[in-house]
Amino acid sequence: MDADTLAQFRDTLRRFVREKLVPLEAEVAETDHIPDEIRAAFAEMGLYGLSIPEEYGGLGLNMAEEVDLVFELGWTSPAFRSQFGTNVGIGSQGILIDGTEAQKQTYLPKLAAGDMIASFALTEPDAGSDAASLRTRAELRGDVYVVNGAKRFITNAPHASIFTLMARTDPSIKGAGGITAFIVDAKSPGIKIGKPDRKMGQRGSHTADVIFEDVEVPAANVIGLKPGQGFKTAMKVVDRGRLHISAMCVGAAERLIHEALAFAVQRKQFGQPIAEFQLIQAMLADSKAESYAARCMVQDAARRYAAGENVSMEASCCKLYASEMVGRVADRAVQIHGGSGYIQDYAVERFYRDVRLFRLYEGTSQIQQLVIARNMLRQAGA
Repeated sequence: MDADTLAQFRDTLRRFVREKLVPLEAEVAETDHIPDEIRAAFAEMGLYGLSIPEEYGGLGLNMAEEVDLVFELGWTSPAFRSQFGTNVGIGSQGILIDGTEAQKQTYLPKLAAGDMIASFALTEPDAGSDAASLRTRAELRGDVYVVNGAKRFITNAPHASIFTLMARTDPSIKGAGGITAFIVDAKSPGIKIGKPDRKMGQRGSHTADVIFEDVEVPAANVIGLKPGQGFKTAMKVVDRGRLHISAMCVGAAERLIHEALAFAVQRKQFGQPIAEFQLIQAMLADSKAESYAARCMVQDAARRYAAGENVSMEASCCKLYASEMVGRVADRAVQIHGGSGYIQDYAVERFYRDVRLFRLYEGTSQIQQLVIARNMLRQAGA
């Protein structure tokens, strides 16, 4: 996308976020539901296909362009972004990177249009950060695989059209080597979706357990027709996902700073706005400096990714710093609001809960630390 078109799209998205989505935040939090007209607007704007190439009906944005737009999306409730986030991420990217041309032609145009919702089924009750230990089995019987197992905390599971499923096809191989990636029709007999999880925050974004009981999946639905490559497929797209979430953290931090500053300017104590108090100014200044640092990190890593560089370490640095940063900014924003910050009438109360999840998914902060350290040791030849 050329620079002028991207700038126009960004301005349109900014207005949409601030004029349409922000006023709906309280309603979505109360009802746990995104209005259908908003979903339709996302599809019309092409948001389901941000990262899908134009030849398959998407916008074809590179990573640097994508984070530029995600900064704007972070300004509002993360639940809105979750409606199309799984299509932008692993739902499409696994097929795009490792899928066959037939698989790309079959699924990518529908994902880009929002006609299909993809959901990534990796995490299990006993396999979270240690994803390579997953137990869901897929046994080849003739020209179909029979899948049995359970997945947990699966985003958009109640709305999914397809699952990008990770299952173990070779039990003799321990760890990541025996895992295969499948495209599974969500309406396949034997799939059961659990009740939506009751989460601390991000209401309107739905996660649930997914149970597979003797689910038959055609062998032709193995991504790339290459059994045993599933974990490698997941790892190929994880850097993009981590940069995407990092950009969301930056956008949320900037919204929190906006709310905190506006409150500090109008709230008076001891005969003057609390914004005049140096301790309040210190919290505002720290938040601004940290959010600016995170924005610069994300932009730099995204440009490197778009240029074809290996940014596994840098993406983890961004995810670690940005997700921890937005937690600190949210805490300060509540503190600046005082008692009002603990009341649901104020956006900072909701954001305080919503942003807590950023430190957990796409790899916890502790996993990011391990990734960073291992890359450092590898580079040092240790």
